[in-house]
Amino acid sequence: MEVEILKRLALMGAVKGQVSLSSTRLGSTIGMSPQTAARRLVHLEKQGYIRRTVTTEGQDVRLTDRGVSRLKSEFMDYKKIFEDAHEQRFKGRVTTGLGEGQYYISLDGYRDQFMKKLGFEPYPGTLNLQLKEPFAQHDSSAVSIIGFKDAARTFGGGKCYPVTIGGVKAAIIRPDRSSYPLNLVEIIAPVNLRKTLGLKDGDEVEVTLE
Repeated sequence: MEVEILKRLALMGAVKGQVSLSSTRLGSTIGMSPQTAARRLVHLEKQGYIRRTVTTEGQDVRLTDRGVSRLKSEFMDYKKIFEDAHEQRFKGRVTTGLGEGQYYISLDGYRDQFMKKLGFEPYPGTLNLQLKEPFAQHDSSAVSIIGFKDAARTFGGGKCYPVTIGGVKAAIIRPDRSSYPLNLVEIIAPVNLRKTLGLKDGDEVEVTLE
């Protein structure tokens, strides 16, 4: 139902700008009561899929980058079904990250899962790419990474998306809770991608999502 409502909002114009609507109008569009429609909008706002401003006549709604990414993910899944599109390619520019990847990737609770689920032990560091558009996260290709606890703290889970970059098998890693913008992706691989591929900040590189 989340995707259906996001689609309806997008068709109303909520991708390019704010859309003014009432819960009654939304409810009649998607076949539910105004009260249920209002609750759905609140839920989408809490999930970060929309920005919503309450007005005297209803609310002004616009999809966020996360909401657009959710719809793009659905779109790519349908392309795989109807167009037999097994690969998605996109480009990004190499950029310097926050330097936290080495610490987290080296934790046994994560590293063991990467080895088991991705088939490789990652180099302790990530390659960061700045994309022109938000990364469309594909639920169908996602590999779940489970959170865990140690004696000191709790570490959250996330998802990995297998990719190939420069002929190297790798994976985009996306924590469930992250302050990173959606158009910035971190890539883990069994090698130092910067050195192996001779990359430096500003270089453009193509990634194939498997």
